[in-house]
Amino acid sequence: PAGEDDLLQGFEEDSPEIGAQPAREEKEPAAWQLEGEVAFTGIYNISPDAESPWKGISMLRPELDLTLKNKLSSRWQGQISVRGFYDAVYAVRGRDNYSTQVLDEYEQEIELRDTYILGSLTDSLDIKIGRQVVVWGTLDNLRATDILNPMDLRVPGLTDIEDLRLPVTMVKLDYYFGSWDLSGIVMPEVRFSKGPVFGSDFYPYPIPAPPEDKPDNGFQNGPCAAALKGVFSGMDIAFYWADLYADQAYLEPASTGVAGQYVRRYPRIRMLGAAGDVAAGNWLFKGEAAWNDGLRYTSTPGTEYTRFDLGGGVEYAGFDETSISLEAVNRHLYDYDDSLGLFPDEVREVEFQWSLRISRDLMHDTLTLTLLASTYGVKADDGAFER
Repeated sequence: PAGEDDLLQGFEEDSPEIGAQPAREEKEPAAWQLEGEVAFTGIYNISPDAESPWKGISMLRPELDLTLKNKLSSRWQGQISVRGFYDAVYAVRGRDNYSTQVLDEYEQEIELRDTYILGSLTDSLDIKIGRQVVVWGTLDNLRATDILNPMDLRVPGLTDIEDLRLPVTMVKLDYYFGSWDLSGIVMPEVRFSKGPVFGSDFYPYPIPAPPEDKPDNGFQNGPCAAALKGVFSGMDIAFYWADLYADQAYLEPASTGVAGQYVRRYPRIRMLGAAGDVAAGNWLFKGEAAWNDGLRYTSTPGTEYTRFDLGGGVEYAGFDETSISLEAVNRHLYDYDDSLGLFPDEVREVEFQWSLRISRDLMHDTLTLTLLASTYGVKADDGAFER
């Protein structure tokens, strides 16, 4: 289908070399293709607390990712993708040392990933139905307009954003005209980011989080979005609109009427955004902006806020097998109330984040070295991490 070349990789037929003799018997490409990868992650923690269950080896996780593809016809294709892992560290160190929440979230998992049917309804209209990832914006290490897919943040800081996005069930239509792609999206599945749970080494509080009050799945209640993207010589530009649930929850008293009982709820927000990039020789200049309306916080019940996110970046690829990128995002919350800076919101009126990434390929692209520094505040006043 038009505009989906990257999704068709693995389905193309090999072109014969010029002058080569045709084979005596031509075979059709296999309708079914199975591909995948195996990964292993090990983590060793250093902790001043001698009694910490997380000191020493804290992860021994093999992971398997399998994708089964099928070319249904010249205009239709589909795939099923499954990812699973088992972390042996809990059996090695003793499962009784960990909370039930930790074992449920971190010990093992099997999840349906990018699973969809993709095809062309006409020469200019494509449809894609199923679990998928849709990336908005131009920044690679920070997020401003990229809000459609939640993230897996259970072990934060160790993996690139492109590997953290969680697929969501969508119905996506793309209409192509000239250099433009107009897409409309409906998401019957309401999904939020996975964060650290009570008892894990990244969970900061001594008590479990209140239960979630999640919206129901379905087309009637599901988020919706639209985008208009233009691809031109040396530059891209895009405009975005979304009506969906914010990924950050706030606390409200539970409907049971029992004093001190709270639930986590997610506000419905509207986002208008734009993004673009311009290439100039070995340089790539990127920018994006997002206007978010309808944000809610625990400290100011019943009040909705508006936040403006402005981001930009520059990437240089003039060195041999090396790329360097610098990105920054500034988030400004309007009509700020001082109580928002207190627990549990801890929201600032202005939040600034920047990142520096240096990546180099070695040994004929069999080894990649990457340095990523992400800093909160101009001088890391609000924290930082390096990987």
